[in-house]
Amino acid sequence: MGDEMGLKTSTKPFEERIAAAAADKFATASIAQSQDAQYVKREGARSELGHWQEWRKIGQSIRQHAINYLPDYLEEFSDHVDQRGGSVFFAQTPAEANTYILNILKEQESRHVVKSKSMVTSELDLDQKIQALPDTTVLETDLAEFILQEDDWDEPSHIVFPALHKNRDQVKAEFEKIGYVGDNDPEKLARFARHYLRERFLEADVGITGCNFAIADNGMINLNTNEGNADLVDSIPETQIVVMGMERIVPSMKEAEIMDNLLARSAVGQRLTTYVTFAGPKAQDEADGPTNFHVVILDNNRSEALGTEFQEILQCIRCGACLNVCPVYRHLGGHGYGSLYPGPVGAVLSPILGGYEQFGELPFASSLCGACTETCPVLIPLHPLLIKHREVETDRLKMMHGFKDTQMKIVGKATASPFLFKMGLQFKHFGMQAFTKHQTPTALNFFAYQGAMIKNGPGLIKGWTDVRDLPQPPKHKDDFRVWFEHHQANQGGATK
Repeated sequence: MGDEMGLKTSTKPFEERIAAAAADKFATASIAQSQDAQYVKREGARSELGHWQEWRKIGQSIRQHAINYLPDYLEEFSDHVDQRGGSVFFAQTPAEANTYILNILKEQESRHVVKSKSMVTSELDLDQKIQALPDTTVLETDLAEFILQEDDWDEPSHIVFPALHKNRDQVKAEFEKIGYVGDNDPEKLARFARHYLRERFLEADVGITGCNFAIADNGMINLNTNEGNADLVDSIPETQIVVMGMERIVPSMKEAEIMDNLLARSAVGQRLTTYVTFAGPKAQDEADGPTNFHVVILDNNRSEALGTEFQEILQCIRCGACLNVCPVYRHLGGHGYGSLYPGPVGAVLSPILGGYEQFGELPFASSLCGACTETCPVLIPLHPLLIKHREVETDRLKMMHGFKDTQMKIVGKATASPFLFKMGLQFKHFGMQAFTKHQTPTALNFFAYQGAMIKNGPGLIKGWTDVRDLPQPPKHKDDFRVWFEHHQANQGGATK
């Protein structure tokens, strides 16, 4: 990819992104396989916990409470970080956050920066900004993010599994650029990456991490990883910079432990992730840890959701469970969304963070099946929020314009008029005649509708007929309404 990424990961139109995603057969198959595998692991881990629905309600309560009292908990967290010898910076925009972080690197004349996976730093385009500094290197140490970095900073395709679209041969080709010699065996590739990354950990002078949850009453940060890279990032370098979204906070350790349980079981189907870390500035009796500890708390339009109908999206704990059940994500893939945050959560969050002009199509990239809402561990009503976005775009912002808007107005007038509606029913069969083709029966569709199918339908219908079968409407004398009128008449006659 090469260019700066940030929240918006593609400049291509939505239709082009969809076409490209559909053409990538490996990525589509990989996503489908991952969704199926994660379903088994996720549901098994949840059922093992017991009373899963009650746990969801507790998680929802914790997150809603923290969001409702967000200014108070952020202030409490900041005070405790300060008492422990660290510093907190509140950044309203990505530019403010980048300026603060880059100034730290310049002042300390940093040469080697290591990072653990953080979606908020991707919002900032932080990797690209650090790379622009003279004599400074930056390395992503999460294995998947490391693979993407080596592939010219390819964009992620999943919140939890960012390199899901890569196959082992592609990974092998990228690793060969940095000295790998061997076949495409995943164990050998991982062993090479481990050796390569360990050397970079030891020479790093600054570590940058994200934050799963910030603990308000003690000023510590909570990290969940499966590779242990975050532990090395926050313990070896003298300086640690934590970058977090302003909503990622809980009142105390008690709530953090509950959220860790919900996160691990929903994200990767484990009781707990391999490494659950609580970190902060190096204490006097500790052998390792950062002596310079900074926390950057980013707003980036999150506060715009507070007190609105979209506030519940701030409850999100970035588990990715909604992606793993979404039929649209299954076929579209992460890259089709054009946002750092794909899937249902991204379709709700991206328009809030980046605006409708950039992400207005995403709330419509949903079947509204409700699977995302049903699986969310903190009970975010994701598909109702998608509907609210649609209402904002169509009713308040009047963003549906041009020929589509004209068509909708015509349909609205026609369906509101009994005379026009009946006329449409009478002529629907013949009106679609020019767009129909007869379907030849095959072994696959023998038991399906074998009549004429509408192909390349006109206007609004085209979006449906491009990807699905749509039978030609029956003749007026054969449609349901006519049958029902005769049926009622016959029933009435029989009872007299």
